[in-house]
Amino acid sequence: MTKDTLLIDGLCGLCTKTGKFITTRQVKDLEIIEQHSDYGSELLDKYQIDVDSLVLVRNNRPYIRSAAAIRCLLYMRWNWKWLYPFAWIIPLPIRDLVYRIVARIRR
Repeated sequence: MTKDTLLIDGLCGLCTKTGKFITTRQVKDLEIIEQHSDYGSELLDKYQIDVDSLVLVRNNRPYIRSAAAIRCLLYMRWNWKWLYPFAWIIPLPIRDLVYRIVARIRR
Protein backbone atom coordinates (compact mmCIF):
# COMPACT_ATOMS: atom_id res chain seq x y z
CA MET A 1 0.00 0.00 0.00
CA THR A 2 1.40 3.38 -0.95
CA LYS A 3 1.46 6.41 1.28
CA ASP A 4 -1.48 8.83 0.95
CA THR A 5 -0.36 11.69 -1.28
CA LEU A 6 -1.63 15.18 -2.01
CA LEU A 7 -0.59 16.52 -5.41
CA ILE A 8 -0.47 20.31 -5.62
CA ASP A 9 0.48 22.79 -8.31
CA GLY A 10 3.88 23.97 -7.12
CA LEU A 11 3.66 27.11 -9.26
CA CYS A 12 0.42 28.24 -7.61
CA GLY A 13 0.82 30.41 -4.51
CA LEU A 14 -2.55 29.35 -3.08
CA CYS A 15 -1.72 25.66 -3.54
CA THR A 16 1.71 26.04 -1.96
CA LYS A 17 0.29 27.93 1.04
CA THR A 18 -2.44 25.32 1.41
CA GLY A 19 0.18 22.56 1.42
CA LYS A 20 2.14 24.35 4.15
CA PHE A 21 -1.08 24.98 6.13
CA ILE A 22 -1.95 21.27 6.06
CA THR A 23 1.63 20.21 6.87
CA THR A 24 1.74 22.28 10.07
CA ARG A 25 -1.64 20.98 11.24
CA GLN A 26 -1.65 17.33 10.19
CA VAL A 27 -1.77 14.44 12.61
CA LYS A 28 -2.13 11.65 10.06
CA ASP A 29 0.78 11.21 7.67
CA LEU A 30 0.14 12.80 4.27
CA GLU A 31 2.84 13.28 1.68
CA ILE A 32 2.48 16.58 -0.17
CA ILE A 33 4.27 16.80 -3.52
CA GLU A 34 4.15 18.91 -6.67
CA GLN A 35 2.24 17.60 -9.67
CA HIS A 36 5.13 18.51 -11.95
CA SER A 37 7.68 16.45 -10.02
CA ASP A 38 8.73 13.06 -11.37
CA TYR A 39 6.72 11.18 -8.73
CA GLY A 40 3.73 13.51 -9.16
CA SER A 41 3.70 12.97 -12.92
CA GLU A 42 4.02 9.23 -12.38
CA LEU A 43 0.96 9.19 -10.09
CA LEU A 44 -1.09 11.31 -12.50
CA ASP A 45 -0.21 8.89 -15.32
CA LYS A 46 -0.93 5.84 -13.16
CA TYR A 47 -4.45 7.04 -12.32
CA GLN A 48 -4.98 8.60 -15.78
CA ILE A 49 -5.73 12.03 -14.32
CA ASP A 50 -5.54 14.91 -16.77
CA VAL A 51 -6.99 17.84 -14.83
CA ASP A 52 -5.43 21.01 -13.50
CA SER A 53 -6.69 20.46 -9.98
CA LEU A 54 -5.83 19.40 -6.49
CA VAL A 55 -5.46 15.60 -6.42
CA LEU A 56 -5.51 13.41 -3.33
CA VAL A 57 -4.53 9.75 -3.61
CA ARG A 58 -5.99 8.07 -0.54
CA ASN A 59 -5.92 4.30 -0.05
CA ASN A 60 -4.82 3.96 -3.69
CA ARG A 61 -7.90 5.85 -4.91
CA PRO A 62 -7.65 9.31 -6.52
CA TYR A 63 -9.92 12.22 -5.62
CA ILE A 64 -9.98 15.57 -7.41
CA ARG A 65 -11.23 19.12 -6.84
CA SER A 66 -13.52 19.59 -3.84
CA ALA A 67 -13.57 15.87 -2.98
CA ALA A 68 -9.79 16.02 -2.52
CA ALA A 69 -9.87 19.32 -0.63
CA ILE A 70 -12.52 18.17 1.84
CA ARG A 71 -10.78 14.85 2.47
CA CYS A 72 -7.63 16.77 3.44
CA LEU A 73 -9.50 17.72 6.62
CA LEU A 74 -9.28 14.07 7.70
CA TYR A 75 -5.49 14.39 8.03
CA MET A 76 -5.65 17.41 10.31
CA ARG A 77 -6.14 17.95 14.04
CA TRP A 78 -9.60 17.55 15.55
CA ASN A 79 -10.32 21.27 15.50
CA TRP A 80 -10.22 21.12 11.69
CA LYS A 81 -11.44 17.55 11.24
CA TRP A 82 -14.88 18.35 12.70
CA LEU A 83 -15.61 20.51 9.60
CA TYR A 84 -15.54 17.41 7.36
CA PRO A 85 -19.16 16.24 7.79
CA PHE A 86 -20.51 19.76 7.36
CA ALA A 87 -18.52 20.36 4.18
CA TRP A 88 -19.44 16.92 2.85
CA ILE A 89 -23.22 17.52 2.98
CA ILE A 90 -22.91 20.30 0.40
CA PRO A 91 -23.82 18.74 -2.97
CA LEU A 92 -20.87 17.90 -5.22
CA PRO A 93 -21.88 20.20 -8.11
CA ILE A 94 -22.02 23.20 -5.77
CA ARG A 95 -18.73 22.28 -4.07
CA ASP A 96 -16.97 21.85 -7.41
CA LEU A 97 -18.43 25.11 -8.75
CA VAL A 98 -16.99 27.01 -5.77
CA TYR A 99 -13.69 25.12 -6.17
CA ARG A 100 -13.47 26.08 -9.85
CA ILE A 101 -14.24 29.73 -9.13
CA VAL A 102 -11.49 29.89 -6.51
CA ALA A 103 -9.10 28.01 -8.82
CA ARG A 104 -9.76 30.46 -11.63
CA ILE A 105 -8.92 33.54 -9.53
CA ARG A 106 -5.92 32.06 -7.66
CA ARG A 107 -2.49 33.58 -8.05
